[in-house]
Amino acid sequence: MAIQVIGLNPAVDVEWRVDRVNWNEKTVVQSARSWAGGKPPNVARWISYLGGNIRLVMPLGGSSGALVAEEMRASGVDLAEVPIAEDTRTNVMVTQKVGQQLRFNPQGPRLARKEWIRVFAEAEAGFAECDLTILSGSLPRAAPKSTYARLIGVGNRAGGRMVLDCDGPAFAAGVKARPFLVKPNRFELSLWAERPLKNEKQIRIAAEELSMASGAWVFVSLDSGGAILVNAAEGFRAKATAPRVRALNEVGAGDALLAQVGMRIEQGADPEEWLKWGVATGTSFVQVAAGKRPGFGLIGKTAKQVAVRAF
Repeated sequence: MAIQVIGLNPAVDVEWRVDRVNWNEKTVVQSARSWAGGKPPNVARWISYLGGNIRLVMPLGGSSGALVAEEMRASGVDLAEVPIAEDTRTNVMVTQKVGQQLRFNPQGPRLARKEWIRVFAEAEAGFAECDLTILSGSLPRAAPKSTYARLIGVGNRAGGRMVLDCDGPAFAAGVKARPFLVKPNRFELSLWAERPLKNEKQIRIAAEELSMASGAWVFVSLDSGGAILVNAAEGFRAKATAPRVRALNEVGAGDALLAQVGMRIEQGADPEEWLKWGVATGTSFVQVAAGKRPGFGLIGKTAKQVAVRAF
């Protein structure tokens, strides 16, 4: 069986490296690179890298969309491309030698009604052949906040397991459709709970509330703090503690984690294994430079250092 990933607002990521940003003056770009970015391509690439069969549904348009499609197919991903009239968005990151990074993310294209019909048709085709579907990333411009909720409803009726990874109003609407698993980080969980989550106890309480509201498994990633997994109906509550490592790059670590979690679910592993291997993969990811993937040896070694305990 394949895993389906549905990404409704993919992007080309562009990074400009500069010595420093000169506000109101010319800033010289020392180097530039671009790649197919955003959550959906990242998750799909990782599933392929981990040995899974992957079907990726994305609306794509313009030269930026063509770049994304080319990279996905080169990565061995089965791409169900929905051509659209407007251009796929381009995200720009400005990275200084020292100091904070600037990130500029456009809202993305506006899909026409006939394009939405094609997106839903491709998604339904995937529900028929994929047991697990990951709904990943932001919604494009002017898309109804209920879009993921509608897709979850269709997927549930088809007998599939739906995994939701987004934030804001789309996440709040999506959890009401009762997906199989939701994967917020600490900030996204705080947005859903509508209150700051200042410590782990508060995070656990909010995760329990989210599980009761959604009927779902709740996987909360905590960056260097590991992750927690909760299912109120099953009475399951556990935390995975990550080993301390030197982080070289953190952009995309959550996508690597989610890909591994999806793989373990698809393979029929126990929830403790979702935690251990998900955290091990995300932790391994941050130890290598941007654009690189950790080897399987490093992921396996890190997994042995991840402690999973009930709470």
